[in-house]
Amino acid sequence: MKSRLLLLLVLVMPCIAQFPESATRSLVSDVKAFRQGDVVTILIIEDAQADNQATTQNTTSTQLSAQASGNIGNTEGSAGIGIGTQNNFNGRGATNRSERVRAKLTARITDASNLNALRIEGTRTVTINGEMQTITLRGYVRFVDIQPDNTVYSFQIADLVLIYNGDGVISKSQEPGLFTKFLRFLF
Repeated sequence: MKSRLLLLLVLVMPCIAQFPESATRSLVSDVKAFRQGDVVTILIIEDAQADNQATTQNTTSTQLSAQASGNIGNTEGSAGIGIGTQNNFNGRGATNRSERVRAKLTARITDASNLNALRIEGTRTVTINGEMQTITLRGYVRFVDIQPDNTVYSFQIADLVLIYNGDGVISKSQEPGLFTKFLRFLF
């Protein structure tokens, strides 16, 4: 009996040592992130489109005239005054913006005091050929939105703050020059 118990312990101990979280989780439940320090993979799928058009047409016309005529003795006289103004304005404007972001980012649960709103934060920085791309994400995710494989779509994150920055040769070549920046500052 003791040898069977000892054999069972010898077989089970390496499993417990290899998976330390098994001591606090059920053997039959999903290994989903739910506490502070756990990580979730965010599948960033953001599509935003905005169109705006405005057309304005304004026409103003004013006419004012006065006419006077009269007779004094043998002299006949007449006078006339006319004033006219006209104002035409046509304005047209249009904006069109389309954005698309696709990425994967692993974020850490920073506050798990409420399972209905787990606070998550994550940053990912990749540098390729001197061009550094940084994605920063934070927000709140519901425990029920975390999939069994610990993934969450970005559109399921409440109060999502998603910052995507690039710094390097390509980003700097797209910036206006110093003289253009100075003119924009003045005007």
